Amino acid sequence: MKKLPSLFFGILVLFGSAWIGVVAYSYNNLSVLEPLPDEETGGTLPPTLPGLAVIGEKVYAANGCVECHSQQVRLAPLTTDIAKELGKRQTVARDYLRRTTAFPGSNRTGQDLSNYGARNDDANAIHKKLYAPRSVVPWSTMPSYSYLYEVRKIQGQPSNESVVGLTGAAAPKPGYEVVPTQKAKALAAYLLSLNQSYALPEAPPPPAQ
Repeated sequence: MKKLPSLFFGILVLFGSAWIGVVAYSYNNLSVLEPLPDEETGGTLPPTLPGLAVIGEKVYAANGCVECHSQQVRLAPLTTDIAKELGKRQTVARDYLRRTTAFPGSNRTGQDLSNYGARNDDANAIHKKLYAPRSVVPWSTMPSYSYLYEVRKIQGQPSNESVVGLTGAAAPKPGYEVVPTQKAKALAAYLLSLNQSYALPEAPPPPAQ
């Protein structure tokens, strides 16, 4: 019984230290972060999401993309993320300032998407992958998001928004086309907007080799 006060005090110190280290320290250091002026464009860094991408961010969240994709280029030299060209620099807290929800992720079943828009500017390629992943990468474990698309009969001329290049079982029947819904277009716009190529004071790009 005599040791109970010491035990209680030790537990209090342990949890108090953890709270200070995780909550108080993080709040004091992260709550003061603000966007920075971008001298090249006259805007701010990180940039705001373009209109359709704002909706796409919600589609990304609703469809559980974060379960398999991270948005976090990790620190070098502890990882090979930068060597793999997942980004020019590590991701830092300021990169998430303009996000309604941050998606750093905890799993990489698929590729990291922090800089997806810097690696790919082809919306049709995104739609092909979303509609029929294994038609693009045969060994892909990514689920199909075909429910974000409409298979419809061609009326007159094919739509200029229809997904082109679908082959095999993914190809629509003759006279039909696969057209992205508004949600699919928004998701593609969001993925194309992911680009952390800009430099920040706390994470400048590494010097050229």
